[in-house]
Amino acid sequence: MSQAIPGASQTPRSPAMLLLGGAFRNFLGNSPHWYKVVILACLVANPLVYWTLGGDEGGLVLGWLLLGQFIFTLAMALKCYPLLPGGLLALQAVALGLTSPEAVLGEVEHNLAVILLLMFMVAGIYFMKSLLLFTFTKLLIHVRSKYLLSLLFASMAAFLSAFLDALTVTAVIIAIAVGFYSVYHKVASGKSYDHSHDHNDDESVRAELRTELDDFRAFLRSLLMHGAVGTALGGVATMVGEPQNLLIAKEMGWGFGDFYLNMLPVSLPVLVAGLLTCLALEKLQWFGYGVAMPKTIRKILKDYDHYKASKRTNRERAQLIAQALVAAFLVVALALHLAEVGLIGLAVIVLLASFNGVSDEHQIGKAFQEALPFTALLVVFFTVVSVIHSQHLFQPFIEMVLARPEEGQAVLLFFANGLLSAISDNVFVATVYIGELKAAFLRGDLSAEQFRLLAIAVNAGTNLPSVATPNGQAAFLFLLTSAIAPLLRLSYGKMVTMAFPYAVVMTVVGYWGVTHWVS
Repeated sequence: MSQAIPGASQTPRSPAMLLLGGAFRNFLGNSPHWYKVVILACLVANPLVYWTLGGDEGGLVLGWLLLGQFIFTLAMALKCYPLLPGGLLALQAVALGLTSPEAVLGEVEHNLAVILLLMFMVAGIYFMKSLLLFTFTKLLIHVRSKYLLSLLFASMAAFLSAFLDALTVTAVIIAIAVGFYSVYHKVASGKSYDHSHDHNDDESVRAELRTELDDFRAFLRSLLMHGAVGTALGGVATMVGEPQNLLIAKEMGWGFGDFYLNMLPVSLPVLVAGLLTCLALEKLQWFGYGVAMPKTIRKILKDYDHYKASKRTNRERAQLIAQALVAAFLVVALALHLAEVGLIGLAVIVLLASFNGVSDEHQIGKAFQEALPFTALLVVFFTVVSVIHSQHLFQPFIEMVLARPEEGQAVLLFFANGLLSAISDNVFVATVYIGELKAAFLRGDLSAEQFRLLAIAVNAGTNLPSVATPNGQAAFLFLLTSAIAPLLRLSYGKMVTMAFPYAVVMTVVGYWGVTHWVS
């Protein structure tokens, strides 16, 4: 008896259907199908809503609808980088007339300093990674106390983020974790340092070392989270700590010292509370913290560090010295505000590349890989902000805030910014609110002193409660999407759990600081 050929009864699809299927697979790349359908549905529904309602009402309704859709793309950043779906929504907004290309360009020109910060400062610090790796590596292998090591990781990440860039500091900590994890994984698999090895495959790890490997994962997870939170503790304090800080500083006319002093009554208590929380979590061993490095692993890592040091050349030593000198120049230049932050970053690129053996444009181009995607996303932010301004979406909320007694305005803004930052993105939220407050100040609805207090509340709100989720902090999202996250079993839920105690403490102390300012 003949057997049916599998698939022979299926109706062949037409070339048009095959082409449509290919186009759908191409749309937003490897994003889940349901996500693609949602974005397509938004793009189809938006013009229908606008044309059905028409006029000012259509613009107002679609403006809010578009804002919700854009926040959704930020919240779903792990499904697809929000530059793509968010950019499509922004292009559609311009095409439908919710804002104009001229208005978008005006927003970009107004925030050029922030764009230069992201383009040049992040790229500049890329050439300083060897020094940062050297410093953090020495800490990891020479400090035996887990309490002290955790405190040093958090405090050093805070200090570096205040002067450098949270993404770069996080990238360095990730690089250290990947390096040490791969070294131990290789040794635990019975191989020497020079052998090629796939550290994603646990099958090669000897059975008696599996528990030790899990302990090492927990140890590295806790250090990574302490470091990531540290970037937020330091990032709130200075105008270069986070991109939105520079936006706020520009609107307020604050220099580096002005910003630091204005934020000090909030940032200093938060820093102290955050570091005390770090110690408490290690002592109590709550929320996944408190696991120490196994002694056998410390010996393996120390031996590896000695092995690397023995192979370090004079040229590499000279590079470390050059990076240390440029780091000192960077701190002085920022503190004295010798130039716009982005231009200081460009100077760092020139100095470090010149004295680190770089001569090829492709070597320089690698430094911009981390910064440019987020820079492009920032321009999309400004497009959506332009829609908000053109359609006056936030004006009723700002009027509601200003209608309250002055002593309650800052607290309301702090929590509103914190909640929105935790579910979307703190740069976007800060851009919207500080722009609306500046407009209210220029209209005469705010005094200069109250404007200053509300700016402090916006900065604190977007920097502190936003650590509750990976969406709110760029450094957290970077960590979650990095190569180390699956190796250490660091999932979205695990990050939320481990960040929870920090988020509670930082929010409460930040609230106290804001109310202290208002009083």
